[in-house]
Amino acid sequence: MDEEGVVGTWHYVLGKYAKAMCALERELGEKHDLGPSEFEVLDRMVNHESKLRVQQLCGEVHLSQSALSRVIARLEKANLVARGVCEMDRRGVFVLITEEGRKRHAEALPTQRAVLNDIFDEVPVSAR
Repeated sequence: MDEEGVVGTWHYVLGKYAKAMCALERELGEKHDLGPSEFEVLDRMVNHESKLRVQQLCGEVHLSQSALSRVIARLEKANLVARGVCEMDRRGVFVLITEEGRKRHAEALPTQRAVLNDIFDEVPVSAR
């Protein structure tokens, strides 16, 4: 792909990302009182049976450690996750999704998937 094609693809990706984030912010916020990052953390955690170390979660959600800590604090305040100290390494912090977190995720999941479907349904076959 030539330079112009690469830049055009990059602009396309940025446009889709911005459109998706704005729509997710609006829909998840209005319907479920969640932001996109909060939903993403719950979405990653819901598939784990046990607790996750913050460092592991940080790699999965693509947030800086400080941004993830703020998201976890909001989720913890809403009783959607719980934090604890790793028994084997007292410096390690783990996060565990609560039953309320699983419930809120399940309620918000169709909204998040519908937004993504609307945004990416129009993606050309060659870009998939």
